[in-house]
Amino acid sequence: MEFIVNDSNFSEIINTDKPVMIDFWATWCGPCRAIAPVVEELAGEYEGKAVIGKCNVDEVSELPMKFGVRNIPTLLFFKDGQLVDRLVGAVPKATIAAKIDALV
Repeated sequence: MEFIVNDSNFSEIINTDKPVMIDFWATWCGPCRAIAPVVEELAGEYEGKAVIGKCNVDEVSELPMKFGVRNIPTLLFFKDGQLVDRLVGAVPKATIAAKIDALV
C-alpha cells in the first residue's frame, strides 16, 4: 500500500522503524507515469517491510524545496527518519528494489 505524502503527514510517515521511500512526481510528467506501476508493485512487495509513499509536487510545495527536488521523478530513501539516498529519473525496478533492500 502506498501512502500519499504531504507537508502535514511527512514527519509521521518517515518516523518509523521501517525504511521509507517517497516518489516525488506530477501528473504531467511522462517518466513519472512510466515508473508509477513499478512504485505500486514495490509498495505491495515490501508491505510490512518498508513504507512507500508518493508526493505530488504540484500539490505539495515545502517538501520538494526542503529536499532539493529539482527534477522528477525523484525517489528519496529514508532510514530512521534521515535522508540516506536518492534516485532521479525513470530507473528500472531492480535499481529501486536494490536501494530498498539495502535499507531493510
